[in-house]
Amino acid sequence: MVKVTVASAGDEPAEVGPPAPAEAGGTGTDPGESIAPEPVLLVAPRDGTPTPITSATELAEAAARFAAGTGPVAVDAERASGYRYTHRAYLVQLRREGAGTVMVDPVAFDDLTVLQAAIADTEWILHAASQDLPCLAELKLLPPRLFDTELAARLCGLERVGLAALTENLLGYRLEKHHSAADWSTRPLPGSWLAYAALDVELLLELREILGNELEKQGKAEWAAQEFAALAASAGAPPRQRADPWRRTSGIHRVRGARALARVRALWQARDQIAARRDVSPGRVLADAAIIAAAESDPKDERTLLQITGFGGRSVRRLAGVWLDALSAVRALPESALPTTPPADGPPPPHRWAERDPVAAGRLTRSRAVVAELSATHHLPPENILAPDLVRRLAWTPPRPPTPEAVTVVLRALGARPWQTDLTAERLAEALTPPA
Repeated sequence: MVKVTVASAGDEPAEVGPPAPAEAGGTGTDPGESIAPEPVLLVAPRDGTPTPITSATELAEAAARFAAGTGPVAVDAERASGYRYTHRAYLVQLRREGAGTVMVDPVAFDDLTVLQAAIADTEWILHAASQDLPCLAELKLLPPRLFDTELAARLCGLERVGLAALTENLLGYRLEKHHSAADWSTRPLPGSWLAYAALDVELLLELREILGNELEKQGKAEWAAQEFAALAASAGAPPRQRADPWRRTSGIHRVRGARALARVRALWQARDQIAARRDVSPGRVLADAAIIAAAESDPKDERTLLQITGFGGRSVRRLAGVWLDALSAVRALPESALPTTPPADGPPPPHRWAERDPVAAGRLTRSRAVVAELSATHHLPPENILAPDLVRRLAWTPPRPPTPEAVTVVLRALGARPWQTDLTAERLAEALTPPA
């Protein structure tokens, strides 16, 4: 992958916030280079840790500060994934030049439209924006335009694109990530958690500057702009509803027979109703492994059920009647009500192509080779050159004839960006043409 010049943190103490990016230090890989200094551990924000905003007056004051600030706004959100049923935000952090850092407790508000109005005319900087945009949209926070530091790092060809890796490699600062999987619905939030959350937006402005310059240097600024515009345009879109979400139960591939699959469905739906009512993660109600084991053995009584691994815990035992009722209902189902194989959405799995359609398998092999070569040439992951699903769909059902123009039309209809089709269409058209 590519080498990006990084800023040196110098010898500032850890408690002091990061200075402006300095001249690059050496990587230490060449005897003629200087050795880069050890990263400095950041344990507290430069301006102190702000108290989360919980009142309308405080929110209005913060909005006024941000409206008067300058430059882009760093934005982050903390959820309680793995703890709660919903994916709502339980803390929102923002930072802007001239406004400092604020943290908002969104539980105290119906929405954050007051804050949205204050920053609706500027660029938002997020890391892994697709993870935070849905929960921000629930609060009526929608970016007019954005810069995603994770996606920018991928386009720059960096191998490690997590926030901690980027701040360490590009800025020389190390962030603690102990609280990344914490239950952010906890109230009150511990001080160490709040410091961690504030640091998540502390360095985004500096990262945006470095990565933006590197995109320009590599001639990829327009590519990034198109990707960021697509993310911003989709921010307010309703979440995609999966058909038959119970089919994503971990281990379901081991279950054989329509009636056994119906038992998975029944137990999954019973668990989902309980989780939604309690607002807890479904896995905390009943583990996927327990659902699969019960679906395979079909216990008829409580004693047999509780002998299955995963059903022995106190909270699960209290719901024994719910699980047994779900399994009993499946035994009464007619054959017509059992799950059937869902219609295929797209081409079959690639490992079956050689048997089902050897010509299509050849197209796929050649198309993948094109994407791999372009990936190496332009120093970015193959999936960013073109999503694997788009390549499969194109190779399975190519346009006739497969001209570059026709390939462009197909890929654009599937969601490819203009820069991607400009880069790939001509080469893919050749790959889709059977060799002489």
